[in-house]
Amino acid sequence: MKRLALLLVLAAGLRGGDPPVNRLVFGGDVMLGRYVYLQARARKDPTWPFRDVAAMLRDADIAFVNLESPFAPNPPYFEDRMVFRAHPSMVEGLKFAGIDIVSMANNHARDAGSPGIVFTLETLAKNGIAAAGAALRPEDVPKGVVMASKGVRFGFLAYTYDQRNGNHPSDDARIAVMNEATLARDVRDLRGRCDAVIVSMHAGYEYHERPNRRQIRFARAAIDAGASIVVGHHPHVVQPVEPFQDGVIFYSLGNLVFDQPPKKGVRQRAIAEVVFSGSRILSHKLY
Repeated sequence: MKRLALLLVLAAGLRGGDPPVNRLVFGGDVMLGRYVYLQARARKDPTWPFRDVAAMLRDADIAFVNLESPFAPNPPYFEDRMVFRAHPSMVEGLKFAGIDIVSMANNHARDAGSPGIVFTLETLAKNGIAAAGAALRPEDVPKGVVMASKGVRFGFLAYTYDQRNGNHPSDDARIAVMNEATLARDVRDLRGRCDAVIVSMHAGYEYHERPNRRQIRFARAAIDAGASIVVGHHPHVVQPVEPFQDGVIFYSLGNLVFDQPPKKGVRQRAIAEVVFSGSRILSHKLY
């Protein structure tokens, strides 16, 4: 009887247990080439760019940023024009900061050419960092990435408004481009394999503090399809946060690590925190 009573108590405890709590943290654009690389090289410290944000990112259960510079096996790592190429040693900064997953879907994804896509994916994978918005095989791009924390599965999708940066005549199918016609299907398919979906959106007007119509339409469509969070990048300034239905939209988090000089009166960096209880959002805030 004592054993039966103990089993009943344990079963009741399991049924009544609270869902696990996970803290997800999102940073903005990370560019590890040009002056960022030169400064890190001068200091002989590839972790230097993350020194002031690493503690907060490391403390998260999952930390996510937009990787704005592909890794390149060969120089140049500094160009005056808007072409970003990162030295592979700079991946140490991502590791130091506790970054678990990045988006590669952005307008600089192909700045190291077609081989740079493969090299970046391989460099990240070797260092235990996942990548959304890009894949070695085109058919794997819309599948997204699933990461588990405390038994809860979080799915990540990432898309960009442009991947050519004015340097390529056509798109590369290994980088995800925003397409409202297929967005809902991608979200629903991923939602069937996880508990909560996060969509990264690289879009908007640079240095505008308000989202444009395309950003709003795409982000809300993602939530409508079943996403819990939409996190935006590309404007290089912080844009509003919009609670929408049961989800939340961060239209732009600005720059996390970049070499652009700050613009007077404009907030250029924010870090977003979303706390989940199981698959449900408990709270969200900007730092």
